[in-house]
Amino acid sequence: MTSTTKVFLVDDHPLVRESLASLIERQPDLSVCGEADNPAEALAGIAVSRPDVAIVDLSLGERTGLDLIRDLKTSHPRVAVLVLSMHDEQLYAERALRAGARGYIMKREATRNVILAIRRVREGRVVVSEALAETLAARLVGGVSGGPDSPVATLSDRELEVFRLVGEGRTTRQIADTLHLSIKTVQAYYARIKDKLGAGSANEMLREAIRWIEERGGV
Repeated sequence: MTSTTKVFLVDDHPLVRESLASLIERQPDLSVCGEADNPAEALAGIAVSRPDVAIVDLSLGERTGLDLIRDLKTSHPRVAVLVLSMHDEQLYAERALRAGARGYIMKREATRNVILAIRRVREGRVVVSEALAETLAARLVGGVSGGPDSPVATLSDRELEVFRLVGEGRTTRQIADTLHLSIKTVQAYYARIKDKLGAGSANEMLREAIRWIEERGGV
């Protein structure tokens, strides 16, 4: 008999988790072994349930799914992480793969593709869209830079987190508290972001951040 693949769900929307759980439980070779709506609960639950696959959203309240993926790579390297997100794969998929994920799939994908992605990452394969695979291959083979043209794509993972929080209206102190950084460190990130985006003032950078958040529905 084929062993059942245990799947752990991490998403801060109960309806999304319920829908995913219902979909997965209808598959004879898959089962849901736990759920969480934040990184702390996810790490605790995964340590107990020992899943084969963890499906992780990138929007998890104050912390991003990228943080959780890095933690899982360190503490539970045998868990195959599949990102299921509504956010632009051209900006986030490569970041997720570098953090330790084995796959990135958009929430708009058909349910059959989600199930197929779960099975593939369980087998040790990397799962991305055909368009992204071509971009990554071109970069590897031909030295093509690839990726989106937006300056936001040049931000590091941490800079992107700061930029996101700026767009949500957080103060420097609030950003420092959220990311467990010093105010001076946040200010240094802020300066680098302004430089990379070519923003002439703090207000200009704030407008860019707000516009970016609105275009993507938050991160």
